[in-house]
Formats: sequence, C-alpha cells, structure tokens
Amino acid sequence: MPRFRLNRITFKRAVIFTPVGCAVLLIALVILIRSLVMRNSYEIVLSFGFLLLMLVLGVIGVWKSRKLKTLEPGWKHPFPMTANSIHDSSGSIVTGIDASIPLFFRMHFFIRGSFFPSGSKNGCPVLVEISIPRGETSAYLPLDFPMSGIFHGEGYCRLRDIFGLFSILCGQEQPKTVNVRCAPCFGKEIRINAQSGAEDRRSKPSVDEERYYMREYTPGDRLRDINWKSSDRIDTLITRISTETQERISRIEVHFRNFGQYTSLEALWLLDRAKARLTYFLRSIKEQNSSFIFDVRAAQGNWEIEDDEDLDGFLEELGGFSFLPPKHDNAVRAGAGDIYVFSTACDTGLQAFLLACNPRPVTLFMSQTGNFTENKDTEILRLTDFASKGCIAPASWFVGGKVKPLGVNINKMETNYAEIKI
Repeated sequence: MPRFRLNRITFKRAVIFTPVGCAVLLIALVILIRSLVMRNSYEIVLSFGFLLLMLVLGVIGVWKSRKLKTLEPGWKHPFPMTANSIHDSSGSIVTGIDASIPLFFRMHFFIRGSFFPSGSKNGCPVLVEISIPRGETSAYLPLDFPMSGIFHGEGYCRLRDIFGLFSILCGQEQPKTVNVRCAPCFGKEIRINAQSGAEDRRSKPSVDEERYYMREYTPGDRLRDINWKSSDRIDTLITRISTETQERISRIEVHFRNFGQYTSLEALWLLDRAKARLTYFLRSIKEQNSSFIFDVRAAQGNWEIEDDEDLDGFLEELGGFSFLPPKHDNAVRAGAGDIYVFSTACDTGLQAFLLACNPRPVTLFMSQTGNFTENKDTEILRLTDFASKGCIAPASWFVGGKVKPLGVNINKMETNYAEIKI
C-alpha cells in the first residue's frame, strides 16, 4: 500500500500539462515543423513565441512548486456534515495557503475521492476544485453531497497558470474520511405517552442536602436516625432520611430495519429517507422529554441513547449504514411497551417481523417508491444533483433492479414516498 501511494504521488507530480497545455504544445510543434519545411518566417516566429512562453511558465511553475513542497494546506468540513446543506452554510474551509504566488499563476485547491451513498459498496468519483484568490490564505470550498453516505478523499494544492497550460502539484496531501448525514425531513408531529414505553426505575441522588437529607423529628422515627449535632446547633430534633429518591424513566424500543440486497440508486434513496425519518423521530421525541431512553436496534448492532451526546454519536454513524442481509438477532425480545419500526420497501421480511411483535403495539414508518404526480409529498432525488456537486454516478446504480411497492398489513403506519428523476 505505501508503494502504491508513492507511485501515485510521483505520477501526480510528473503530470504538469493540462489537456489545453498538451493541445497547445502539439499545435505549436506542428506549426514549427511545418514552418521550417515551408520556410515561413512568420509561422516560425509565432511557434517559437508559443514554445518560449510555455518554457518560461513551466520553469517558473516547477521551481515554485519545489519551494512549496512543505506546504500543508488543510480543509475543515462543517460538523455535522449534512447532505444538501451548501445553501445553509459556507461549506468547507481551506486554510494554510500562506505562500507567495508568482505572477500569472494561481493556487488551486482540489478535493478528490470516492463517495459511497448510504454506505453502499459501489462508490462514485468526486472532484471539487476552487481557485484561491491572490493574496488570500483561506477560502470556502463548496463541498456538498446529494444524500447521506461516507466520503473517502484527499485534499491537495496545484499551481496553475492563468492561461490554463500547466497544473503542478505542490505541498502535502491531506486525506480525510467524512460521514455525511441525511438531509432533514419533516413528518407528522409524534406524541409519546410516558406510559407507552417500558418503565425503568433508577436511583437518583438528591441534590439539596438541607432540604432532602434531613427533616424535623416526628414521633415514630428511630432514635439512631437523629442527627444530634445538627439538632444541637438549631435546638430542634433533626432526623436523617434516605439519600436516594426514585426516578421513573421510559424506554422506547426502536427498530431500524436496513435489510435488503439492493444496489440500485432508487433503493439507496429509500434507505436515505428512512434514516431521515428516524432522525426526525429521535430528535423530536428527545425534545419532548429528555428523560426518554431509546433502545435502537439496526442491522449493524444495538445502541442505547440516553442523552444528546449519545444521540449525536448515533446519528454520525447512521449516515454510513448500508443494506445488510437479515439477521436473527434483530428479532423482538420479550418486553412491554410500544415498538417503533423504520423500514423500506426493500425489506421483504418486514411482514413476518411485524407478526412476531404481537401482542405489543407497533407503529411503522415506511419508505416506499412513489409517483410525484399522484403524491405531492414525494421526495425527489435528481441525477443532476450528483453532477452539480462534482459526483459522477456509476452505471451499476441503474441496473440493480427497480424497487416494487411493498404491501404491509398494520394498523398504525406512516408512509414516506421517494422517487428518482433525471
């Protein structure tokens, strides 16, 4: 692996001509050869002029790039990184470009890598470029993604002339892995009664010692519980009470069924929208009552979410969840309280799972394929969104098979519709 990376870096440094530069060099050489054969002095001067200009620019560019080989540009992405958020923030910040640039040259910063939507195995190439304004040491990079997933890439600088003839690698590469969270969605407001979840009684210490640890003596209290020192000080009998109180907490059982073997972009978009609905559900319920504890089960494992820190950590992982084959350990365990299930039309074992939940009440949040003309609430993912964000969609996304609507028999169900368009 180190040898491969070294060879790749050497290749990048060796390639200094842009496609335009290669074309200009080829044309200038052809004109020069033709003019020498034809003895056309005008064409000889013109071709020599182009070649001399390219030689001067190339020498200056290579010389300056060697001076900048220790440059360490950095790029910091927003946290959390959310899909389709370029209009809500300034994007990633590029810093550390504090070097003098020769005349007729500009510093360009590139981010190149692969984006894996919804953690799929098939990634798409990503290339984003920005020109650093002359005299500036930082700039904003419009890095954005159309849906949730994982991005593996690297940032690096190239020195380019204003004529577009040369592009020379300079400085150090900065590799980075970014988890991209799904774009938000908004559904019906959900209200959960504390009695609908399983109770979890925990001991919670009292805070105010004077108010909760002691009280005045009443007939029937044990003599050994009397605090004689405090009683002596205030001339009143004071009795110690238990230093612990009981707090009632409700546990909410949530199942995120990211099961399936689909690889098409349509299936990945359905999974993305299921993630968005789950995110909205967890955040909204947590805002209603911060004492709720979520027991979340997915194909990748189980999570216990008690506070905002746990929730933020889970959502950071959620963006990279992909489809996995069904597992038996995701079955419903014995317990009480309502069950909240999030699934997609790719989950062929969903109906059997719902039957296994009986007799516990179940609420299902379903992501289905939809038709925008029939349902105005259908969420649309356009293929042009990938190209506009520097992503190239691979052909394998369109041959994975169309997802058919999945019929489910259940009383409480909320359906979210999603569709792919050009």
